[in-house]
Amino acid sequence: MKNIYMIGIGLIGGSFAIDFKKHNPEVVIHGISRKDETLNKALELNLIDKKATLEDLEKADLVVISIPVDATVKLLPTVLDKISDNTLVVDAGSTKEAICKVVEHHKRRRNFLACHPIAGTENSGPTAAISGLYKGKTNIICEVEKTTFKLQEKALDLFRAIGMRIRYMDPVSHDKHIAYVSHLSHISAFMLGKTVINKEKNERDIFDMAGSGFASTVRLAKSSPAMWTPIFKQNKENVIETLEEYINNLQQFKELMQQDNFSEIFNEMENTNYIKQILNGIK
Repeated sequence: MKNIYMIGIGLIGGSFAIDFKKHNPEVVIHGISRKDETLNKALELNLIDKKATLEDLEKADLVVISIPVDATVKLLPTVLDKISDNTLVVDAGSTKEAICKVVEHHKRRRNFLACHPIAGTENSGPTAAISGLYKGKTNIICEVEKTTFKLQEKALDLFRAIGMRIRYMDPVSHDKHIAYVSHLSHISAFMLGKTVINKEKNERDIFDMAGSGFASTVRLAKSSPAMWTPIFKQNKENVIETLEEYINNLQQFKELMQQDNFSEIFNEMENTNYIKQILNGIK
């Protein structure tokens, strides 16, 4: 794992680059991006050591793809075409079914490990990369049995070295579960932000009255639409299913308000407090 090629040098790829280098200062991080200004910024921030292109991938020991999921689906087969037989390729996409499916019959499928690091912030681009982003975080790995064993072991050793926990899941289950715990929360934040913007035309009022509760709830609305639109598109069926349940719960809450049934509202909130036990230990 001496030569690591990062395709995408934003929050996810850049943070991986920082932690990989911190774990092993001798590695050489090569950056690949459609935008030269992104690579220049990554060089300036010492996220990468060198610029590279897809034609250089035959020299790679490890390739990390951390670009929007629609772009990953298009690019992944090409990446596998260009690597050597000993190269490991991993992705960091928030959906897994479409990504795994596009390479299921590729001759180098055994060189690919489908990953989803459950970590991030609402920020994007090279300047968003931070050290220690992955410490204590879960990395969901799908179809591990389809990756050659020696490359599995190298990947798992590297992820554990930077502090990640490993969880295994099939792609279909991953996409269904992640729609509830990640994709729905982003939609909620975006729509809460939209509701407040539409209602409060005076931005100064929003700024003056917004407390920590609003700020933390709407934080995800600052996330990149370029990243999240493809996620919603790829996981459309699961996202719609979760939205239907969420909208139904909101409608029921509204009806209880209309009925002045605040004792039941109290019960609803008290029962939902159980989420504290579920989330206990997540930092």
